Amino acid sequence: MWQPEPGWTRLAGAGPATVGVWSATIRGRDVVVKRLQAPEPHDSSGVLSPGDVNYWRRAADVALSGVVAGAPGLREAPVVRVDEDDEGVTLVHERVEHHDAPGLWLAACLGRFAAADLGTHGWLARNQLRTRLGLVERRGGWKTLARTPMADVADHLWSHRTVWLDQCDALPQVAQHGDPSAANIPGRAGEGAVAIDWAHLGRGPVGADLGYLSLATREDVDPLVEAYVAALPSALASPDEVRTGARVMAVYTALTRLDWALARVADGEGALAGKFRHPSVAPYIYAMQRQVGQIEALLA
Repeated sequence: MWQPEPGWTRLAGAGPATVGVWSATIRGRDVVVKRLQAPEPHDSSGVLSPGDVNYWRRAADVALSGVVAGAPGLREAPVVRVDEDDEGVTLVHERVEHHDAPGLWLAACLGRFAAADLGTHGWLARNQLRTRLGLVERRGGWKTLARTPMADVADHLWSHRTVWLDQCDALPQVAQHGDPSAANIPGRAGEGAVAIDWAHLGRGPVGADLGYLSLATREDVDPLVEAYVAALPSALASPDEVRTGARVMAVYTALTRLDWALARVADGEGALAGKFRHPSVAPYIYAMQRQVGQIEALLA
């Protein structure tokens, strides 16, 4: 049975099939080790489907292919090795020196990355937001938001989700990291950034990565859109197309996260409204409040 080596330091890390992430020094080289576990028979079918956003070994396939080793705007940390066995895959990358980057610079990096040629690999993720909202639908939708003062807004957006997903499908489809939080873009290489956690790499609506990033930056969506569009190749997409992709991703992700956070505390003692300031809920409420302008645009 695979086990981390003595002396490795466990780091925070999650994702499809991720057993754990460790910081280590191997043969004098500072590295990060990620262990992916092969699916069990009872696991969901999505983890076995190469095109599904939750495909279990996409991060390994990305590393082995080298498809983003030198991509514009955003590239993978150098791969040290990839070890496979019957139980899973062990990924070893060079450790990335952290660089605190402003949101506008990260937005520009995502704009350049949008034009990357990812090839035709069957394991590239597709329909990221549609798949995630499909999982929410199977759980009954945003059931906890329906018990809050924003119930009517949530109901309208939920009932119109297919309309917005279809509009996003009609946008230019570009390369996307899939999980471009600031924490997942820690490094810098020349004019571009070094990103980690490529488990959701694929293609999606222009601006979708930007909307995801906007949930973790100080800047609002509009200046991020300007920086992203300025870095896009000419004629790839218009500012309105980028804004739509970013808006839909940001709003539906923020509300899904808030519903999840509320659901975790909803059954505890006391009224739900009294738990809005709970430390496990308040950050998600703040994130939703920052999207008020984007929410209003989708309601119009």
